[in-house]
Amino acid sequence: MFLKCLNRFTLTAVAIAMLTVPTHSADIKLPSFGGGTSSVISQQQEYELGRAWLMAYRGRMKESDDTVLYDYLEHLIYKLAEYSELQDHRLDLIVIDDASMNAFAVPGGVIGVNTGLFNYAKSEAQLSSVLSHEIAHLSQRHFARRVETQKRNSTATMAGMLGALVLAVTVGGDAGMAAMTGTMAASQGRTLHYSRQNEQEADRIGLKTMGAAGMDPNAMSGMFDQMLQATRYAGNKPPEFMLTHPLTENRVADARNRARQYPPKQYLDNIEYHLMRIRSLIAIDKSPSVSLNRFEHELNGNSLNKEAAQYGLVLIHTMLGDYSTARSNLRNLLKKSPDRLTYLLADIEIDRAEKKFDFAITKTIRLLQYHPSSYPLKMSLAETYLKANRFYESEVILTDLTQTHPKLPLVWYDLAEVRGLAGNISGVHMARAQYFILNGVFGQARDQLGYARKLQVHDYKQTAITDQKLRDLASLEKKLNNLMK
Repeated sequence: MFLKCLNRFTLTAVAIAMLTVPTHSADIKLPSFGGGTSSVISQQQEYELGRAWLMAYRGRMKESDDTVLYDYLEHLIYKLAEYSELQDHRLDLIVIDDASMNAFAVPGGVIGVNTGLFNYAKSEAQLSSVLSHEIAHLSQRHFARRVETQKRNSTATMAGMLGALVLAVTVGGDAGMAAMTGTMAASQGRTLHYSRQNEQEADRIGLKTMGAAGMDPNAMSGMFDQMLQATRYAGNKPPEFMLTHPLTENRVADARNRARQYPPKQYLDNIEYHLMRIRSLIAIDKSPSVSLNRFEHELNGNSLNKEAAQYGLVLIHTMLGDYSTARSNLRNLLKKSPDRLTYLLADIEIDRAEKKFDFAITKTIRLLQYHPSSYPLKMSLAETYLKANRFYESEVILTDLTQTHPKLPLVWYDLAEVRGLAGNISGVHMARAQYFILNGVFGQARDQLGYARKLQVHDYKQTAITDQKLRDLASLEKKLNNLMK
């Protein structure tokens, strides 16, 4: 399995990943941070650094493959960004399959969320308070300000900043990466380790964003209380989020006082958040039997939303192969919300599990008429075609998704798999190459392009595309060597 190659992630790969690899362009831009001509990093340089960091980070972290959860978070982040002070809305989301409480924003518009954060946030407003805070770090360009301060004392290098960024959001990671980035981080400090002034500013502006977006501003202090409680139970190893975002009683009190400035009103609780929380809890539990016990005991709604707990039973019984019980629970949910896409996707998932592929395909195509750009719907249809051995149709859907979602490794991974089953071996290598590029493993990407090139000798158009991609990679390595001298 070609995924195993990612485990051989080395310092060279981290360094190479500092450069930006455009998906559909031969133009390669390399930001420069060491010169004295600019007093601060430009927004474009921040953007390029963020994309470089994302490749380096993806090469060593496990991303969630939950398309429904990803879609929910992406829409929520863009909703909050619309009401924020953020000027550059080129945002990229990464959802990490990790039970710890963490979220972060990397300069250039990269926002990361651990699935474990859902275990601590009790409402969409509490989750939004964290995301609004992170968006505020981006809009106020706290990273650029920090670099400006560092440049007064030393030369801020691209390698040093990237290494510090990798370290900052992987606190408690393996010793290999710590040793790899330790020297760079020692001189740069934890670049995402925000000052108290930064935190207070992000709280203030984040609260303003929440109010403008129609979210309960009191949720921020409520989320702070959850964080402090998690810290008390954490012992000697506090949650990652607390290491880079110092939380004090003064911050909690300040958030509570600022929320009082908003007129009191009744805020609606979004059921969709609770459904996503269920999905994240299933990922955290790692065991269907553990989740089943949890959801059965929560049907009274003590600590979980009752409707969401029933949705959890639908998912778990489907996983366990008890389709009749899954459908029985789902019928109750659909009676209440017959048009809720999350429930309709669960219905399609049961059809697929029962090998009722024609039903699943018909339902999905009908739903796509009302939700034509739905990422989870299209991924679901591609999976159904795959399970039905209709590989060509699955390949068509996934190829289309590489145009609308070119930065998502999961799409390229699935495309490589289905092309292999369809007998499109050249296409397998091209998709794998892009997957490796997105994960910063450029050596493996070059190998895959080489394999594809050998199979394309009579396809001159495709050969030209592959040759251009190979030239792009060669140019990246040359620029890397010049940078590291």
